[in-house]
Amino acid sequence: MALDWDRIGTGDSEALLRPRDIYAGLANRPWPYLRHEQGEVLDQWFDHRRHDRDVVIKQNTGGGKTAVGLLIAQSTLNEGIGKAVYLTPDNYLVKQVREEAAKLDMATTDDPYDPAFLTAQAVLVTNYPKLINGRSAFGVVGDGKEPLDLGIVVVDDAHAALARTEDQFRLRVPAGHEAYGKLLELFAQDLHHQSANAWSALEDKDPTALAPIPFWAWADKRDEVLKILRPHRTERAFEFVWPLLAEVLHLCTATATASAIEIRPSCPPIDRIPSFVRARRRVYLTATLADDSALVTDFGADPALVAKPVTPGSAADLGERMILAPVALNPDLDDEAVRVLARQFADGDQDGDAVAETEPVNVVVLVPSDRAAAAWARYADRTWRVGDLEAGVKELQAGHVGLVVLVNKYDGVNLPAGACRLLILDGIPRPLDGVERREAVALADSTVRLAREVQRIEQGMGRGVRDGEDYCAVLLLGAKLATAIHDARHLALFSPATQAQLKLSRDIAGQIKGEGLDAVRQALRACLGRVPQWRERSRRTLAEVRYAPHGTVRPEAVALREAFDLAATGRAPAAAERVQKAVNALGEDDKALRGWLREQKAAYLHLTDHVAAQQALAGALNDNVFVLRSVHGAVPVQLRAAAVQSRAAAEFLADRYRDGVSLRLGVQTLFEDVVWGDDERSDDAERAWQQLGLHLGFASTRPEKLYGTGPDNLWALSAARQAVVELKTGCATDTSTIAKKDMDQLGGSVRWLNDHNAEVEALPVMLHSSRVSDAKATAVPGMRVVTPALFEKLKEAVTRYAAALAASPDRWADEQVVREQLAHHKLTGDRFFTTYAEPVYPSP
Repeated sequence: MALDWDRIGTGDSEALLRPRDIYAGLANRPWPYLRHEQGEVLDQWFDHRRHDRDVVIKQNTGGGKTAVGLLIAQSTLNEGIGKAVYLTPDNYLVKQVREEAAKLDMATTDDPYDPAFLTAQAVLVTNYPKLINGRSAFGVVGDGKEPLDLGIVVVDDAHAALARTEDQFRLRVPAGHEAYGKLLELFAQDLHHQSANAWSALEDKDPTALAPIPFWAWADKRDEVLKILRPHRTERAFEFVWPLLAEVLHLCTATATASAIEIRPSCPPIDRIPSFVRARRRVYLTATLADDSALVTDFGADPALVAKPVTPGSAADLGERMILAPVALNPDLDDEAVRVLARQFADGDQDGDAVAETEPVNVVVLVPSDRAAAAWARYADRTWRVGDLEAGVKELQAGHVGLVVLVNKYDGVNLPAGACRLLILDGIPRPLDGVERREAVALADSTVRLAREVQRIEQGMGRGVRDGEDYCAVLLLGAKLATAIHDARHLALFSPATQAQLKLSRDIAGQIKGEGLDAVRQALRACLGRVPQWRERSRRTLAEVRYAPHGTVRPEAVALREAFDLAATGRAPAAAERVQKAVNALGEDDKALRGWLREQKAAYLHLTDHVAAQQALAGALNDNVFVLRSVHGAVPVQLRAAAVQSRAAAEFLADRYRDGVSLRLGVQTLFEDVVWGDDERSDDAERAWQQLGLHLGFASTRPEKLYGTGPDNLWALSAARQAVVELKTGCATDTSTIAKKDMDQLGGSVRWLNDHNAEVEALPVMLHSSRVSDAKATAVPGMRVVTPALFEKLKEAVTRYAAALAASPDRWADEQVVREQLAHHKLTGDRFFTTYAEPVYPSP
């Protein structure tokens, strides 16, 4: 007789609820047991946190978070709480998660209309935009559909989710759209008042143009804005965002660039997606969020619950990593030499020493852009972008490929074991949209910006190790990345396990400091060649590391979320008061952030009290000169030269740098930020040039950013002479002449200085790839041009100046030593532009 298995072992038994039991009950387990860390996390969630609406689960990269999230989702289904959704950043990862679920014998679907999902019989695995968009299949407030009732939403790679969520709430009106021109016309006077230069750049379609529309103009002209935008609400560029923003349009920030007008709220109105907001359980899986504030601002998570993450008992589940920054070891090592070294490891690093030789390994290079990828073209076997990743990663996992460049993909890529043994970060993604670019200027030195930067770096460094038995060497190229693992402010923002690995790597770095690439090669061989001493110390370093018991949720982030929610429900005065409380709590520690928050307060005040709003904005300017200028404008302050250049330089350097390595890296970072021929880096170049002036002891400002008019940079060379500087580093490097509009701009900036400070002589200066004036242009009398060749000469001189000061402790704080070095390298006010700039030449 055949046995009827459907009647055996079922009886009245209840569905398994405990995730560990669900795994144990699998007929074909993919692993004999759950990892210890996975079991700890699952037990903590089930026993203590499963009834909490918001739960953050932190595990090191490669700690098995996907299986944890899936088992939690299945447990929720089994408990009868409701439908389960598992969100990933993109479709590439949707496929990976479903493959993992199949190993766990778990039913999944990627179709939100699948009956198995709708009847809570399968987990829906989909990407963030599927849930969060203005035409969401889950329902949007006001669309007439009944929102889907969800039991649980698991947000995987929560750090990656944040950027994508913010993007879903951004309305971009492209320059070719008819609404773009109408909006520009509507706000022309307001934009011109904020910045005449920025308005001119918009008119010229300058790709570097960036002009925030003042909040008072945006709010006061709300009806006109609606008339312009609403007729287009069903167009493809609008339909997925408009339903999310229409009701809070007056609370949004609008920024005009040459390519688009970008409209974004200060916090995503996540309540427009009721399925997510009302979900009984929301679980956020994250590896790299040392700062969890964005979960509150972007997802509306409960800050008290976010501050209590669920973690394994030990953070030792991270694979081995040796992390080195060649330029921090020896500032004279150039990036090209490191590229050669990387190619050698990809081919098999051999020098005749059988003990030291390593087999060929897969080398993966992460770069932020196609431009950065071009520098690797002659060394790379493959260059992959997001669309190539699925096939590419499989190729790496299958065997040796060589040197692979991944463009702008710092998260969601799993490269276990031999898929990546040497990982190289060559830069990190930069702010792309208008709001982010403005924030980058206003909050340049704020901890808020540092935390975002460190998060991206840690995301990138996590690609090469996927479990506790994995290992990978990591190289960080460039001074900016080197600073991140050397500077104390940056280091404090990394996760505990990464901090421990960085400390171990610094011990190695200390022994090879000042050496050439051979020393770097030997250190990498210790990791890749599995030298027992390295393995023992690496494991010991992680053995006692524990996760931080509390998550970091910044008070001002909580305030911004609460203030936005108050304003969105018509309580603007209460919103302004909530932001003010956050300002009061900040004290004087972060003036840039104080000013930024006070601008937010002013925007809320304006909704009910125009006068109070402008008064608040005037106060914001006292803290941060890069916030909006009030409706009354800002009166330019005359720039005064330092009494003694060398003294000013010594005081600045002593305040800025704690050691010689930091000084040399800081100077190198300035020159890295000046990228010729890249208009997207123009603002970086302007800031770097201002900082260069301060490093050399000149009073240095950015009038165009401060007042909306005047030059890009102004240096007080002496009491009687000031350099009026326009940077055109973004021009194509093959530009043969200086265009008339650029020459006219420099002339206008000279007149601006003459009008505001007639007592000083103006020295006109331009950074440009050409020294030849266009035939249609009239050269500004006495002007000097810093060409790329002379800029390289300047870079060498300033680098030697920094190296000399960094040669022994505190030399950079000694006014006499600084004076000697400034004079020796011809960096004094009377010699700088005669040495590192040349006269303009007429067109032949």
